[in-house]
Amino acid sequence: MSPRKSVQHELSREMIMNAARELFITKGYQHVSMRQVAKELGYSHGAIYYHFKNKAELFYALVEEHFHMLDQVLDRILEEELDTLEKLKKVMLGFIEFGLTYQSHYEIMFLIKEDEVINYINQGPNKSYEKFAQTVHMLCGRKTTIQEIWSIFLSLHGFVTHYLRHVTNFEDVKELAHLHVNFLLKAML
Repeated sequence: MSPRKSVQHELSREMIMNAARELFITKGYQHVSMRQVAKELGYSHGAIYYHFKNKAELFYALVEEHFHMLDQVLDRILEEELDTLEKLKKVMLGFIEFGLTYQSHYEIMFLIKEDEVINYINQGPNKSYEKFAQTVHMLCGRKTTIQEIWSIFLSLHGFVTHYLRHVTNFEDVKELAHLHVNFLLKAML
C-alpha cells in the first residue's frame, strides 16, 4: 500500500475534481467511491471529505463547473464583432468544439444519468440550454420555434456524441463540423 499524504491543505478541489472526472467516466458513477478518488490521488479519504461532503456533491461540482465553461464559450462568441450569421455559425461550432475538446466533461454533463444525482444536475443543463436557445433565437434572421431550436440542439448534440471518444479532439473532425453547421444553417434560414 502506498503511503498517504497527511496534509489536507496540499490537496485542492481541482485535484479532486480532475481525478473524480476520469474515474466517473471510466468506471461509471455508481462504481466510484470517495475512497477510490482518494486512493487515486494518494490521500486519505478524510482529506477528500474536507472538500466535499459526499460523492453526489463532488459530481454536482463537476457538472456546475463544466456548464460554466460552456456558458463562457457562448459569452465569448457573443462578445465578438461579427455579423449575426457568422456569430450564429460560431455558436454552433463552439458547442461542437467544446464537446470534442472536453470529452470527459461533456460525458459528465450530458451522458451520465444516475438517479442519485439527477435532481442535482437538471439546473445546469436547463440554464445552458436556455442560454443557447435565446442566443439562437436572437441571431436567427427569422422567427424560430422552440421545436426548431430544440432540433438544432439535438443535431449538434448528436454530432458530438457520434464522434465522442472516437476522435482525439475537435481538429480531427473540424471540416465535418463546418459542413454539419452549414447544413443546419441552410435549414434554418
